[in-house]
Amino acid sequence: MVLLLLEHIVQLFLCLVLGWVLIRVGLLKPTDSRVLSVVCLYLVIPCIIVGAFQIDSTPELLQGLALSLGTAIGIHVLFFVFTALLRRPLHLTPVEQASVIYSNCGNLIIPLVTAILGPQWVVFSSMYQLVQQFPLWSHCRILLSGDRTISLKKIFLNVNILSVFAGVLLFALNISLPAVIEGTMDSMAAMVGPMSMIVAGMLMGDQDILAVLRIRSIWKVAFLRLIALPLTVLCILKFSGLAALAPDGESILLISLLAASAPAASNVTQIAQVYGHEGDYASAINAITTLLCIGTMPLMVFLYQL
Repeated sequence: MVLLLLEHIVQLFLCLVLGWVLIRVGLLKPTDSRVLSVVCLYLVIPCIIVGAFQIDSTPELLQGLALSLGTAIGIHVLFFVFTALLRRPLHLTPVEQASVIYSNCGNLIIPLVTAILGPQWVVFSSMYQLVQQFPLWSHCRILLSGDRTISLKKIFLNVNILSVFAGVLLFALNISLPAVIEGTMDSMAAMVGPMSMIVAGMLMGDQDILAVLRIRSIWKVAFLRLIALPLTVLCILKFSGLAALAPDGESILLISLLAASAPAASNVTQIAQVYGHEGDYASAINAITTLLCIGTMPLMVFLYQL
């Protein structure tokens, strides 16, 4: 599985390079990536999430969903505690704190899970994404904006949250979508990996990568996001006995580990840009952690499967 994961990560990385090339040769501008971002966010990912819940309800599946949801909550609590303890000793800025806590668990993990385990497993990755959306649009926004009011509208009207609610509703009512709609959604879902990485490459197109690599604080954040926290999660998942709580528990926990090992969330960059709080730095962290995850994510899977 490690080699298969590495192969698909490399494929996604090549898509990132293609997006970067489009910018460097002058065919497009980095701001043009917004069009693809809108298509990905409002069409492709919702199709994946809703489609993932188009499965028959079984006691085994419900056990797996409960395990996935509980694990996601536990991981986020761990990340909050970990960051709170290290914030002062490591002099972590708000952008750095947010980049350590929140991972790119949607755009990157969904295509990887689909390719490695199959589309029927995406439903478990949706649990991690569901848990992350609530603190992302409350805690992260407060952290980067300084505005301590919580916007319930942005949380509950977030397209990913709405997609999960729609999928859960169809699942609970045992409603199957017509074959033509489900086929269309599957076709849309196939685009998520390449499209997400092309957008990431376009956003990196106007950055001086060598200059970014010389920013010492980025390496601190990258180590925490890609090595320290994932290793802590790995040890807990591997030796806690949680896998015995549900059928296929090891695979479900592997999906949680992949989500926890992903690069810094692209949403952090978007929120930082909106509130004028080190948007360029957040983008640089996202770019470097995306590049480095080519090696760190297969490493985590290898250690998990030892």
